[in-house]
Amino acid sequence: MTAEDRPASPPLTERQEARRRRILHASARLAGRGGFDAVQMREVAEAAGVALGTLYRYFPSKVHLLVATMQDQLDGLHATLRKRPPAGETAAERVAETLMRAFRALQREPQLADAMVRALTFADRSVSQEVDTVSRQTTAIILDAMGLADPSPEQLAAVRVIEHTWHSALITWLSGRASIAQVRTDIETACRLIERQP
Repeated sequence: MTAEDRPASPPLTERQEARRRRILHASARLAGRGGFDAVQMREVAEAAGVALGTLYRYFPSKVHLLVATMQDQLDGLHATLRKRPPAGETAAERVAETLMRAFRALQREPQLADAMVRALTFADRSVSQEVDTVSRQTTAIILDAMGLADPSPEQLAAVRVIEHTWHSALITWLSGRASIAQVRTDIETACRLIERQP
């Protein structure tokens, strides 16, 4: 059964949501200490205080869990950005600042960043629903920075290119092939695409 064929899950109860948050926090803590390899399902279950079978009901694999962890981190970032919106006179400047703030947050926890990016890279079709959620959340963060509620197809195409650039810049930085200055230059260059849209 592919992700597209899966029936929509019923909303979680308050107790289930609290359990899910404990699991995600345990995943982030373990990844923050030792990266991708440190996130072992049995250890996550123990750290979150749930049975291993329960953990697998929420997250069928480590990749599912780490992609969901990235979504959770983006949720936190989005909430912070809404409280403290980016400065900048143009949409391009605001988006560049937003993505650099996201980058700096990941830079503070490079092991966690590496684990989440690796999970996104390893994700196959069974994780497409979760990966799509991460992509939609990133798009929403960029559109908020642009001040756009109803983007045109051309604007959405520009946002996709910006997302790809940000993701690629993150990978090259994590692998030691790009400096922070290069990351900033690449992001600012991609963000100029916004100014070319009608």
